Amino acid sequence: MTDEIRRLIRDLDGIPPELRRQLRPGLRTAGRIVADQAKINAAWSTRIPKAIKVSVRFSGTPGVRVRVDRRKAPHGRPYEHGGRPGTFRHPYFGDRRRWYSQRARPFLAPAVASKGRRAAREIDRVVARVTRDAGFH
Repeated sequence: MTDEIRRLIRDLDGIPPELRRQLRPGLRTAGRIVADQAKINAAWSTRIPKAIKVSVRFSGTPGVRVRVDRRKAPHGRPYEHGGRPGTFRHPYFGDRRRWYSQRARPFLAPAVASKGRRAAREIDRVVARVTRDAGFH
């Protein structure tokens, strides 16, 4: 993550509402760069790609988020496995007396690894354009 993006995240709380409205579409577009790759990576699933969403927040912990809606794809998090290959265990058809090991299939972390720099450049570009248009130097 670039220093400029870190400063932006720290300073987002003080951004006027009009600038937030101008930043939001460009930040969402940057998030879609990663989300689109995550959807491709998770194409083996019928539910996970449809459950991948992008959101932009300016309050709380501000930033661009790419996440999987756990109501639509509750299996997304176990398969992501923290972005690491390996296996995870779960009850065999819900029977807690029998456990099954399954291969993890990370899809989001590899998308960030392959498209994160491009998304960061897009964020830098959007922030520079919006702040320049608003008269900041």
